[in-house]
Amino acid sequence: MNLKSERRGIHVDQSELLCKKGCGYYGNPAWQGFCSKCWREEYHKARQKQIQEDWELAERLQREEEEAYASSQSSQGAQSLTFSKFEEKKTNEKTRKVTTVKKFFTASSRAGAKKAELQEAKAPSPAIHRQASIETDRVSKEFIDFIRTYQKPGQDIYKQCKLFLDTMSHKRDLSIEEQSECAQDFYQNVADRLQTRWKVPPEKVEKAMDEVEKYIMTRQYKYVFCPETTDDEKKDLAVQKRIRALHWVTPQMLCVPVSEEIPEVSDMVVKAITDIIEMDSKRVPRDKLACITKCSKHIFNAIKITKNEPASADDFLPTLIYIVLKGNPPRLQSNIQYITRFCNPSRLMTGEDGYYFTNLCCAVAFIEKLDAQSLNLSQEDFDRFMSGQTSPKKQESDSFSPDVCLGVKQMCKSLDLLSQLNERQERIVSEAKKLEKDLIDWTDGITKEVEDIVEKYPLEIKAKSQALAAIDSENVENDKLPPPLQPQVYAG
Repeated sequence: MNLKSERRGIHVDQSELLCKKGCGYYGNPAWQGFCSKCWREEYHKARQKQIQEDWELAERLQREEEEAYASSQSSQGAQSLTFSKFEEKKTNEKTRKVTTVKKFFTASSRAGAKKAELQEAKAPSPAIHRQASIETDRVSKEFIDFIRTYQKPGQDIYKQCKLFLDTMSHKRDLSIEEQSECAQDFYQNVADRLQTRWKVPPEKVEKAMDEVEKYIMTRQYKYVFCPETTDDEKKDLAVQKRIRALHWVTPQMLCVPVSEEIPEVSDMVVKAITDIIEMDSKRVPRDKLACITKCSKHIFNAIKITKNEPASADDFLPTLIYIVLKGNPPRLQSNIQYITRFCNPSRLMTGEDGYYFTNLCCAVAFIEKLDAQSLNLSQEDFDRFMSGQTSPKKQESDSFSPDVCLGVKQMCKSLDLLSQLNERQERIVSEAKKLEKDLIDWTDGITKEVEDIVEKYPLEIKAKSQALAAIDSENVENDKLPPPLQPQVYAG
């Protein structure tokens, strides 16, 4: 979808929210812009094409095997040893052919085994398991009480649900897309049976389908929500990291028409954030959608109170983006994918639930692609904000209204100056601590080097030697010295 950022706010044409095939239903980025119905049609076409190509490849492999067999048959000698080798080769080739063909139409057992190992390794704790069992029992009891009001159609619904759950228990090795396809087909079949066979009114069919979805998805939740075979968890972490990096984005940058200084508006914002976060605690797709709808209604009320007029779609989307950035909902992508795959498609194609869900998908797509131009910033400022080198001022001097007194302006400037001084002081303290640590490390290093040198070259102190006697002194202890020279006089 083409998201555009203008000075007046983030704008999305309502026509861009609809299915790109022109059927009139809401589209979804997860379905490449199609609605649920059109996406399934496109998916079936692609799947049939793939199956046809696989059959053609299998037939070609079979023909090649037959030609190789005929060629070997014509050149076969009369020796028994050669014949035995040929038979062995033929058997191996046939086995390889069967295995190759089966790979096109059956799921990989290795993938299934790997999935089982991962599920076993990530088994929930006993407390969580008990809590899930209690909730499952409660939902099962409520479902049985509900279908009793439908009498014979209710018995048929219960039978179909039990059969579906039993079938899905033997299809754990299927990909999540294939399991989603099975669930969507089941929804469609049950709705058709209620309408055509039992002649149930449309409003009762919709209510019955809500209960069917609640019953089967409560039981299937632990197997199909954020499965290990997908990259949903990786996408969750990427979105959370992205939202954390955008913590500096202000409502003014998104042109959000909401004033949190109004107490009532601030309460609405808190409730909206609470609802979008609460979505992760729900197990049924319809309940997750209900959280999105409640969040969106709080947003519309906040806008209405701030502007004293009904909110428009151009006001809603920027505010929803701001709520998502401020709340950073857990496992956001996993929840969106879970709703997309296993929610009753009629809820996503029409109605306010479908509209709000489509806007949430647009908000997430906008956050993932948000850049300097989207926020009306220069690339230099955007890079500095993203790197954490600085943060945007909470209130610029030119943003004051003319009625604001000089004292308020001076107070805001002083607060901004104090904030900058505080940041500078924290930076100085951090550098001082770093310098202290460097000095301690340097002292310890010098001490260690000295100790190593002393250990390697130890200091040896020798005893003091006896002093030499003077030549002219009397040396009575040494008789070996020659007698002194006597002067001799020669007469000339």
